[in-house]
Amino acid sequence: MSRIAEVFAGAKRPLLVAYLVGGDPDPETSLAAAMAIVEGGADILEIGIPFTDPIADGPVIQEANVRALAGGMTTERLFALVRAIRERVQVPIVLMTSYNPVYVRGDARFCREARDAGADAVLVTDLPPEESGPFDAAAREHGLDRIFLVAPNTPPERLPLIAGLASGFLYLVSVQGVTGVRESLDPAIARRIAQVQSAASLPVAVGFGISRPEHVREIADAGADAAIVGSAVVRIIGAHGGDVAAMQAALRAYVAGMRSAVGGALSGAPDPLSYGRS
Repeated sequence: MSRIAEVFAGAKRPLLVAYLVGGDPDPETSLAAAMAIVEGGADILEIGIPFTDPIADGPVIQEANVRALAGGMTTERLFALVRAIRERVQVPIVLMTSYNPVYVRGDARFCREARDAGADAVLVTDLPPEESGPFDAAAREHGLDRIFLVAPNTPPERLPLIAGLASGFLYLVSVQGVTGVRESLDPAIARRIAQVQSAASLPVAVGFGISRPEHVREIADAGADAAIVGSAVVRIIGAHGGDVAAMQAALRAYVAGMRSAVGGALSGAPDPLSYGRS
């Protein structure tokens, strides 16, 4: 059983998945941010591989990609970052990437190096299931779960295809649009969660636009197996510049507040809207 399957199997509450861009703003600070996120209570760590043309990302994560690349981040250094995180913690690690960095390295090499570094799964944002056969085979060979996106406009008849290829969990996108902090969620999210769960036996994690404890509570009450928070975390990282200690403190407090929304009563997570612009 993979780390991801184990953490879902052992959960008595919806899980919290937290995202950061690997190497933002530099590898050392990125490692410190990852440790603070885990210490704050994240159940799964999702790490984006920085790319010049990120797919589906809003301004906050786009700017983080620019910072990471300007700081010298490469795919090889990303794997070194994953290895450093894995040496310290055992939470599952999901890599989120466009296909271009994979293609440059080659499917088999990328998957082998990702697994050797300590990653547990890969989500390739722009590789549709109909065209993912070679990569899926490489991922299976090297023991990596394959996470697939389900969009708000994914036709119901297409869900069995996606669910049949995926492992680990399904990533349900909560909104039609790009990543970013939002005030409220789509009222149809509960219906969409139920629709995806009826077509798949995998856990369903909901992401895009989730930034407040009440958002987490809302999707938990709707039956989701996990909430994914990204832009709000990335904004905190970007807002603290070179003050690593302050950044870590803010991340721990924010993640702990979000975690409390799936583990008990709502508590006062710092408002992510207070960190820079969206």
